[in-house]
Amino acid sequence: MKKLRESEGLTQKDLAKKIGVTYQTIGHWETGRRKPTFDKLIKLAKILEISVDELIK
Repeated sequence: MKKLRESEGLTQKDLAKKIGVTYQTIGHWETGRRKPTFDKLIKLAKILEISVDELIK
């Protein structure tokens, strides 16, 4: 997820603001400490311009 975020030119704070979570949450998702809920996965996929399937692979 980090590579996808960076390829879109987004910081953790930028992405967090767009999704409605904290930047710490984005960090946890990127390191695998936590997993996003399905509704957050949908938002992530839209922002990163990929499918949910691609995101969870």
